[in-house]
Amino acid sequence: MKADRTRAMQDRADIFKAMGHPARLAMLIGLGRKARCVCELREMVGLDLSTVSKHLTVLRYAGLVDAERRGKRVFYSLRCPCTLDFLDCVERAIAERAR
Repeated sequence: MKADRTRAMQDRADIFKAMGHPARLAMLIGLGRKARCVCELREMVGLDLSTVSKHLTVLRYAGLVDAERRGKRVFYSLRCPCTLDFLDCVERAIAERAR
């Protein structure tokens, strides 16, 4: 039973780690509006293609985004749209801290 709780906590920590980079957060927010190809995400965060691909791999491994090939392009979308609810909660916490 304890091992199950430990695994569950590790799974949660992995998701927080995946969200723990400004570029990945920006990509998640951008994907909240619509599915986007890697080239759009690269422009959005201003990083080179290989770095964006590495960040997307982290987000995919954490289960936060899905990838779909459309012709020669790969489009990413949010797997868990409720991620945006969590980010809204974070924004409220930041606003409260600022008061």
